[in-house]
Amino acid sequence: MSRTSVSNPTATPEELRDAELRAEKAERRAEQLEQRLEALESAKPQPVSKPSEHRAADAQPGDASDAGEDNENQVLAALRNEPMMDHLLNALDAGQDIGHHGRLVFAMVGHHFLSEDAMLHWLTKDPGTNPEEVTALLRQVEGRDYNPPRRDRILAWHSQQEFPILPNPDDPDCGNVYRNLKFPQSVYEHIQEYQEEKLQAKEREAEAADSR
Repeated sequence: MSRTSVSNPTATPEELRDAELRAEKAERRAEQLEQRLEALESAKPQPVSKPSEHRAADAQPGDASDAGEDNENQVLAALRNEPMMDHLLNALDAGQDIGHHGRLVFAMVGHHFLSEDAMLHWLTKDPGTNPEEVTALLRQVEGRDYNPPRRDRILAWHSQQEFPILPNPDDPDCGNVYRNLKFPQSVYEHIQEYQEEKLQAKEREAEAADSR
């Protein structure tokens, strides 16, 4: 999946509308993920492949590895345009336990921007988890292509744990990731796919009702 580091503070009304539609699908997938997370704790995940390790012997100072680090710094700077993500990054950097749902939200947003190695780096700073659990979570999120939940879902999770996922839950822009961040194009394309499937399902229901 391609990743982007561009913030989206001036999204058009059409882009915001599309983002909200995409959030509906994200919420449904988030519910499915939540139901499966408990099973992951007892699962034995496969080791994470780290392409950077295979290239380590060939890397030289000043080569592409430095460019990759610069790009990651730019991505992190863009993520911090979202107050919630800035809050979670600061908490992880300070070694705080951001809670089960905090890690879930961070993974569901962050995996669209950061590499798997970077996600592991940040989430394993959390003392409430371990590398095996983080690996399982990331594989689940990546494998099912989970997308960021909308703010209502984040607020619900916020109320279910001690650590505050949202630094300012009364601010309607805090946690509104579709307004504050620009996701890869594939995320927005899925909105159209989902809406088309939803429309087709409604049409089938209407046809079935008419035939009765």
